[in-house]
Amino acid sequence: MAFQYLQVERDGSVVQCTFVNPPMNFMNGRMVAELDVLAREVAASKDDRVLMFTGGVDGIFITHYDVSELSRAADSGASGGYDGGRETEGQSAIDFIHTVFNRIQSLPKVTIAALNGTAMGGGCELSLACDFRVMADGPYRIGLPETSVGIIPGAGGTQRLARLLGKAKALDLILHGRVVEPQEALTLGLVHRLFPVDGFRASAASFARELAGRAPIALAAAKRAIHAGLDTDLESGLAIERAEFAKTMNSVDARGAMRAYLKGEPYTFKGE
Repeated sequence: MAFQYLQVERDGSVVQCTFVNPPMNFMNGRMVAELDVLAREVAASKDDRVLMFTGGVDGIFITHYDVSELSRAADSGASGGYDGGRETEGQSAIDFIHTVFNRIQSLPKVTIAALNGTAMGGGCELSLACDFRVMADGPYRIGLPETSVGIIPGAGGTQRLARLLGKAKALDLILHGRVVEPQEALTLGLVHRLFPVDGFRASAASFARELAGRAPIALAAAKRAIHAGLDTDLESGLAIERAEFAKTMNSVDARGAMRAYLKGEPYTFKGE
């Protein structure tokens, strides 16, 4: 598939995906379909270690999902829809968005939403599917305002925000349709880091490169343990952790890194 809305660049083992849909940088069905293709490519690559998303419009990550598409879907009686996107046979548009965002969340690579500006609705929901959210500390907003137009977040927002912030905060934000500025987002725990607007892309790239230099086998194992463990009881979660720990202990990187540590020597992770 030729990408219409994604600009993809590689900096070593960091893949940077920039969303470009001026002037408002809306998400739409075609963009979601392109995300699916990219996520599959990154998952299959042995060289890609970090996937970072950012916005290609000044001050905007993704404003929100294209309301005109949602309105047409509502008028037709559909639960969701998009023009020019790809639906799998027997799968609705909203199911497809869930499939793509779940694929991004479960990637065995680190994912970062580098929020260079406003991220609402589907843009916020995509960021919630990522491992990290770093945001420019400017006059921007992030959140899920869907109840303001008579719907609810439909791309995982109700579930991921509640798991991230807890039920009470998620209810407050979603039922009020409240969006917040970067400093409050940091205080709430909605974003992990704030970087100055000036030099934001360089700061986000540095953040990504630092993660790309860490042990990819360990990062993937930690992600699997955390995600799977949160969906079960503590004892089952500990069993998952033990299994993932055993996988890392048997890796070339673990043996090499521990030997290097004991010798006081540096070690470059190979992903083996």
